[in-house]
Amino acid sequence: MMQMQETPTQKNSLFNAMNRFIGAVNNMDQTVMVPSLLRDVPLDEDSEMSSMKSDMDDGDMYSYYQLLKSIRRDIEWGVRCAAAEERRKESMQITRMDSSASLASSSSEEEDEEDEDLEKQFQYHLTGLQGVLSKLTLQANSLTNRYKQEIGIGGWGQ
Repeated sequence: MMQMQETPTQKNSLFNAMNRFIGAVNNMDQTVMVPSLLRDVPLDEDSEMSSMKSDMDDGDMYSYYQLLKSIRRDIEWGVRCAAAEERRKESMQITRMDSSASLASSSSEEEDEEDEDLEKQFQYHLTGLQGVLSKLTLQANSLTNRYKQEIGIGGWGQ
């Protein structure tokens, strides 16, 4: 398969960040033949992976392996239906409450401000998402390399 070269402006695109992350997780998934070997392997030995320990319940590489695969699945197939349905119900309730309250105080000036603010919000969240994807990509690569060290093939395939 032929890969296209990224131009400097494309390198920072969300699409390419997602592709790099998905590629790193696919590589991790292909390399980790026995995921159960990751159980009880602490994250704290690896400096790149120690930053994720605070959000993890078990704090082992296996739980993070599962998390990375889950994030990849969400990117490829969308957020799970149950979570999406729950958010839709919540937003419907909030929208009903907001619409009844805002009917009395709605104005075109507020809508213009919201539209201008949407671009700022989009840029903020896009930058954040790209940053998170970059960190997750590094951590997937780190997990892959750590697995190779654990099973004794540290320099293989690089």
